[in-house]
Amino acid sequence: MKRRIIRIDEEKCNGCGACAAACHEGAIAMVDGKARLTREDYCDGLGDCLPSCPVGAISFEEREAPAYDEAAVAASRMEKSMPCGCPGTQSRRLERAEQCSCSTHAVSRLSQWPVQIKLAPVTAPWFQGADVLVAATCTAYAYGAFHEDFIRGRVTLVGCPKLDGVDYSDKLAMIFKANDVASITLVRMEVPCCGGLEIAVRKAIEASGKNIPLRVVTISTDGRII
Repeated sequence: MKRRIIRIDEEKCNGCGACAAACHEGAIAMVDGKARLTREDYCDGLGDCLPSCPVGAISFEEREAPAYDEAAVAASRMEKSMPCGCPGTQSRRLERAEQCSCSTHAVSRLSQWPVQIKLAPVTAPWFQGADVLVAATCTAYAYGAFHEDFIRGRVTLVGCPKLDGVDYSDKLAMIFKANDVASITLVRMEVPCCGGLEIAVRKAIEASGKNIPLRVVTISTDGRII
């Protein structure tokens, strides 16, 4: 089919790799020190890579090319997001026996593993029909009753965009799109950097194309809900 697709001028390319990093679909790779469009079916023709090129080596062209394969792109993203083999990243549901009410020990309410957004599988049976908790890492330390008030009855995903240095919106959008999520509770700290997590969740819901109810709870640094 004839469609719009990017063109990379290898003579102009300085090998900086900025376009490969900017391509969310993974269509561009660095080969022998130059950027190349290695997967035409991964290129959506939107050109997120264009403004990242400092030497103007990327442009659009209309030509015969395979159709954009959204399913293949999603599968590739999912494969890259899967755990790397470390036992601590293996996905599993956590089954817990009822604890006697006379016990003085706090009960963990975590229902699945892993919990880090970066390590969580895109598809898992526990996401279907689930109420999902997306929490900033610090919230569980600041708020004393976090397990009872927030983790209990929910699938838990945690992260800190400031420390991890990533935008979680793509990964969360894939999870929300691939699963029948019933609701999302976002728990963040009052500090401004936590706003990045809220923005990522809102972007992910929009990108998923679903109308998923969202509740945002803000925790103060002294452990109060505000």
